[in-house]
Amino acid sequence: MSYLIPNVVLEAMVQQESKTTKTIIIMDFFEIKVNYTRQTGEDNPASVSETYLVEASTPSSVEERIMEELKPLISGECDVPSIRNRKFYDIIPNGNVEDWYESKVEMITIEDNGNEKRKAVTILVEAESIQKAVSVLSESLRNLDCEIVSVKKSKILEVYRAV
Repeated sequence: MSYLIPNVVLEAMVQQESKTTKTIIIMDFFEIKVNYTRQTGEDNPASVSETYLVEASTPSSVEERIMEELKPLISGECDVPSIRNRKFYDIIPNGNVEDWYESKVEMITIEDNGNEKRKAVTILVEAESIQKAVSVLSESLRNLDCEIVSVKKSKILEVYRAV
């Protein structure tokens, strides 16, 4: 299954003084780096630095969400050195594989005057290897006029979608 993500829009109905109004909430993806002490199985805590992708409406809600997700793993200090907004054209999950690959793809269109126009986009693909990522990506893009420019392993360990 593939998710088209340019900017995910969620609609919520809000009651205000006996009239209903529609509020649009824009959800973005944020890459968050977390440094913390992780408890290992043999009472040997290990300091780790990990990167996650979280779908949220604000950076503060990203930090809140990641702390909730990592709470069972954290023993001791926890620090969030960076949160940055990320734009993905698409995110392609592929089962319970642990690796994510970032791919640069050029989408090709032909303008009215006949000139070719290329737009570079980033697509995140979950796969077991770089070869499998290229295969999954090629399959997902088979009906589009595009060119895969590059695929590299991402530092992202997990993607947390909005709930």
